[in-house]
Amino acid sequence: MTKRTTWWLLGSLVLLLLSTGVGLLYLCGGEPPTPQAQEDPTSLPALARRQISVTTEYSAEYVVLDYPGGDVPAQSGVCTDVIIRALRHKGIDLQQLVHEDMKDNYRRYPSRKLWRQRATDPSIDHRRVPNLEVFFTRIGWEVTPTPTDNPADYRPGDLVTCYDAKHGRPHIMIVSNRINPSTGVPKVIHNSGKGTQENDALFDFPITGHYRPVYGTVPTVQPPAEADKKETPAKKP
Repeated sequence: MTKRTTWWLLGSLVLLLLSTGVGLLYLCGGEPPTPQAQEDPTSLPALARRQISVTTEYSAEYVVLDYPGGDVPAQSGVCTDVIIRALRHKGIDLQQLVHEDMKDNYRRYPSRKLWRQRATDPSIDHRRVPNLEVFFTRIGWEVTPTPTDNPADYRPGDLVTCYDAKHGRPHIMIVSNRINPSTGVPKVIHNSGKGTQENDALFDFPITGHYRPVYGTVPTVQPPAEADKKETPAKKP
């Protein structure tokens, strides 16, 4: 028997043993190996993840935007821009929706109290976390008025607001579908100062709001109160 023939026989024997082992495992109740599940490219985390390595800067500078569909330069932005850009891929334009609701319900938003703002502004209103918290609650996206610290309560694609005490400002994040295996806590996708990143920051700061987007229908809000109708200090975009 030649050396070449010997190696061929040994190789065949190894393949036979491997295939037999897999078969026995299946017969004894084990499950055959399955390919790794593919991520849904249309999920909010996947859409937000596209911004990583594209948005590399944090800039809170005021920028006059086109309306609707306006955006700051792709390489820059703040935490809210991560959410705005991702939701636009789902057919939800927060710039237009927030502006239209604020025109008829201005007193329900904190713009006058927090920023002494006398009129709606489609270039900035949707980019402010406190405004988004009001809007998300008004359209029924709020999960619970009192957010919990239980990781199991947060699903991929949820929106979470908090107060970033380190920088002294409100913050918003998207819950990722990826989980830290050592803690069991979902990662988040956000821009906290160094561009869009995905990391472990869900419970870094006290959570102030927990929201779960609903797709397939245009978000609707409560009809404006009569008192709000009288006050419509909306400036033309």
